[in-house]
Amino acid sequence: MAEQLTRTHPLETWSTAFEGLPDGLRITPEPFVAMVDVRVGAGGPAAVRGTRLPTVPNTWTPTADGRLVWLGPDEWLLTSTGTAPEALEAEVRQELRPAGGTAVDVSAQRIVVRISGPRARDVLVTGCSVDLHPRSFPPGSSAQTTLGQAGVVLLALAPDDFAVLVRSSFAGYLATWLLDASLEHTVPTDARP
Repeated sequence: MAEQLTRTHPLETWSTAFEGLPDGLRITPEPFVAMVDVRVGAGGPAAVRGTRLPTVPNTWTPTADGRLVWLGPDEWLLTSTGTAPEALEAEVRQELRPAGGTAVDVSAQRIVVRISGPRARDVLVTGCSVDLHPRSFPPGSSAQTTLGQAGVVLLALAPDDFAVLVRSSFAGYLATWLLDASLEHTVPTDARP
């Protein structure tokens, strides 16, 4: 009988480095999250798993156990912390099939990194071309952008709390980039010359 592989998080070994961050900044890799790419054409259902699909570009809405992120006019990313990826895909596919919609499990594609604290926005601004001012990117906003040179989906969860969805293969690069970008925030602003 073949041995089952144990799933490990790409940032499992980074916890010590993340503990050494300056005050006002926390970086936390989130446990694996089930993710399903949802496609719904015109005339399709307006909700998935009881949550209305966000129709305003670059927004996200909370679900019972995750988030529903607008990716395009007919595409959303559904995340779930309480349902296994295969079960989530099967459930959503069953729900969308009558209207011609599709659901594809993309859980292995990305991981989620939380960046929070009063200095989180400052670190993100260092390598992101999106205007992250709270007036332009308030909680509930999302953007498909680059952070450093990694393609990400960025979510504003609260004024000082962000989720970064990055491809698993870029997780190490992003962790290194975030640690480097946080260096300029190790000296309090009022102590700088």
